[in-house]
Amino acid sequence: MSASGWLWWWPATPVVYEAAQPGDAARLAEIHAGSFAHEWSEPEISNFLTDPTVFGIVARRANAFGTKSAIAFGLFRHLGDEAEVLTIAVDPRYRTRGHGRGVLDAAIRRLYRDRAEALFLEVDAENTPALALYRRLGFRQVGERKGYYARPDAPPATALVMRADLR
Repeated sequence: MSASGWLWWWPATPVVYEAAQPGDAARLAEIHAGSFAHEWSEPEISNFLTDPTVFGIVARRANAFGTKSAIAFGLFRHLGDEAEVLTIAVDPRYRTRGHGRGVLDAAIRRLYRDRAEALFLEVDAENTPALALYRRLGFRQVGERKGYYARPDAPPATALVMRADLR
């Protein structure tokens, strides 16, 4: 029997979405580094998580040993009646399974509860999977920033500014 098949009978463990804690910063920095050319360090993420205007949502997957490891996360800033997505990142091993959407759904529920009226984000105009997700969730383009994202081996990319009305 292969090593990957020895727990074929073990039930799939659910993914839970919960508030990120400052102690999560090291793992979240790893996920971010695997997702973006400009990575955020552990201290940077820790600073965000201690900022009273910022909250994080972490997707955790339980394993057979009872631990829950972070596989995706998002950071969001909420001021007044507006909020913004600072980042959403998914561990490359867990992409295309809906975890980015789960993180964003959890954040939107919290923002709705906290009476935010709109959620903004910036996304690389060439990030087709993210654009499809955001449009499915009701985001629409409200602006554009040419040359916003620096890329090491290509011309700077355009950022689309998008908005979703929450009320």
